Amino acid sequence: MLTILILITSTLYASVGLGGGSGYLALMGLFNFDPAVMKPTALGLNILVSSIGTYKYSRAGHFSWKLFWPFAATSIPLAFLGGRLNLDGDIYKGIVGLLLLFAATRLFITAHSAENKPVIAPPLWAALISGALIGFIAGITGVGGAIFLSPLVLIMGWATPKETAGLTILFVLVNSVSGLFGDWSNSLTLPPQTVYWGIAVIIGGWIGAEFGSRKLEGNITRNVLAFILFLGGIRIFFSALG
Repeated sequence: MLTILILITSTLYASVGLGGGSGYLALMGLFNFDPAVMKPTALGLNILVSSIGTYKYSRAGHFSWKLFWPFAATSIPLAFLGGRLNLDGDIYKGIVGLLLLFAATRLFITAHSAENKPVIAPPLWAALISGALIGFIAGITGVGGAIFLSPLVLIMGWATPKETAGLTILFVLVNSVSGLFGDWSNSLTLPPQTVYWGIAVIIGGWIGAEFGSRKLEGNITRNVLAFILFLGGIRIFFSALG
């Protein structure tokens, strides 16, 4: 059942340029997984989905290096530092639960407020600072970062929805790799089911990125993802409270 849910989640996330880390964390929280395996598992699955998505969105012409590099320049080293930090289980669950609830709210808002917004290039300082903050959060939690970067870019009008998807999918890839290396430098624990989940997200990521990069508009998908994140956030947060 969890493998099927991960397949569906990766498909939905990839269709809007996300790696799915927050969704995988939400699902693992719903199924009471040990926090020690949640972060590296989410980061590993992120890498698989975002690798496919990067290829698909770039090939469809939705990637801008000029838009991407300032966010990545500061996020990559901070994601590594965040990946090295291993929080107490209940503290980790509490932080992830709150972040998922925040992400659900922002994702729902962007589904209803990003249409027809004029596009302006982000100031360099804003991209560098936001990249650093989001990268650190990505590394410490395993969410990948796009669930925060995507709403920020859309709300600020720094890119179109398709350009945002092209930006965030590579952002997820570089931060997930950096965060996983950071976690690996301490210890790395993955559940035995990871191989099946990896196959599931490769299939889901390919389908989602193919349709998302060429055909689908993301509003309905964003509403569905917001609902998934909300349920997972509630479940993880209250499990942290005991």
